[in-house]
Amino acid sequence: MKSINKYLFALAVALSGTAFAQTSLLNVSYDVARELYKDINPAFVSSWKAQTGETLSIQQSHGGSSKQAGAIIAGLQADVITMNQAPDIDILVERGGLVKKDWRKAFPYNAAPYASVSVFLVRKGNPKNIKDWNDLARSGLKVIVPNPKLTGNGRYTYLAAWGYALQKTNSEVQAKDFVKALFANVPVLDGGGRGATTTFTQRGIGDVLVTFENEAHLIEQEVGAGKFDIVYPSITIEAPAPVAVVDAVANKRGTQKQAKAYLDFLFSPTAQEIIAKHHLRPKNPAIFKKYAAQFPNVKTFTVESKLGGWSAAHKKHFADGGIYDQISGR
Repeated sequence: MKSINKYLFALAVALSGTAFAQTSLLNVSYDVARELYKDINPAFVSSWKAQTGETLSIQQSHGGSSKQAGAIIAGLQADVITMNQAPDIDILVERGGLVKKDWRKAFPYNAAPYASVSVFLVRKGNPKNIKDWNDLARSGLKVIVPNPKLTGNGRYTYLAAWGYALQKTNSEVQAKDFVKALFANVPVLDGGGRGATTTFTQRGIGDVLVTFENEAHLIEQEVGAGKFDIVYPSITIEAPAPVAVVDAVANKRGTQKQAKAYLDFLFSPTAQEIIAKHHLRPKNPAIFKKYAAQFPNVKTFTVESKLGGWSAAHKKHFADGGIYDQISGR
């Protein structure tokens, strides 16, 4: 009798597991997108359940963007990748065809549902009177920036400073001298944007943190309310956040339909509202207009418009032996 009961119990457990099995998706994302997807994921799960009756489970992985792309290449089973720079998706095309070559055409706005801009976060009252990029190269100032070799956040900071100097001087020699002086003021290079936030806000290191607009607002409102101010420089860089299905994984796992629907959802009015509420600049024109008051009208440029596109910028600045290695000595 006991053996029969054990069998029936095991069978019940097996049947229960079958009945309640869930389809899961893994979204591998960049370091400071945690809070956004904590709100996006349940909204999509609810929408998908209403549409299809299927219950989805969505897991997240966050870290420095280039490290995250490297983890997928090394075998991390990501169904989708949501990054803050195109090179970290392009590399998945180049190394093993994990993502389709025309991934930018799979979704609207070149597959970028939102963008952000690089801004300065300073201590309350701006005691060091930091107003523009040239201030970050002043002697004695400590600037907190994540590692440009590992993170999109750091890369955008470097390129924003380079673009600013190039506009001011019209000289690549002087632009190189400028970014060299700026990075000489960086006391520590964290491996991700959230690590840089911790260094500045919790460890108390640095006079200014250069980060994305949404991260600056999160810090100001939730991490250290009343302790920091946001400064918008005279010109900054626009950082679109591209997304893609990791086709090699999704096809193998049978999640292609769900993965595509998940990324489609990011462009929906519901998700665009959530994006705006997280101080990320939505691509939907009507929703951007609705929230325009929270997005200062700052002059921007893009990697494509000013720096020859990501492929050229990466080769010139961030490849081994490139300008960043030359100026940093790291």
